[in-house]
Amino acid sequence: MKLLLGCDHNGFGLKEQIKAYLSQQEIVVRDLGCHSEKPADYPDIAFAAADLVAAGECSRAILVCGTGNGMAISANKVPGVRAALCHDPVSAERARKSNNAQILTMGAWIIGWPEAKRVLDIWLVSEFAGGESARKVGKIEERERERDSD
Repeated sequence: MKLLLGCDHNGFGLKEQIKAYLSQQEIVVRDLGCHSEKPADYPDIAFAAADLVAAGECSRAILVCGTGNGMAISANKVPGVRAALCHDPVSAERARKSNNAQILTMGAWIIGWPEAKRVLDIWLVSEFAGGESARKVGKIEERERERDSD
């Protein structure tokens, strides 16, 4: 598995923990930054990751900022991307199984490392279940196509 990983300055510490953990799991990570606690704007990182996911260059990404909200809102502005803010394993599992979310966002101010690790573990192994969820995700995709044609 290959993942994109990104953060703003508020998420830098948690991103580094995630990167180290994923490396231990032999998961290839492309770190889009930021690379320090120097101020960085979350939309820049979120748009870069979401554009790569939408283009099919990478199937999934993990983004971290202070609350996770900014990253999720920004990434979801890119057509074809479904980013989900998850701070518990149930939300992470459902984001993949029901919503086919390609991007996981978390807030470093909200979630500590032990819970972030549990969220990651579930999100990484969960796959889209299809079924009734496929119809619903299809409606989201149709809406994006409608907006793109306007």
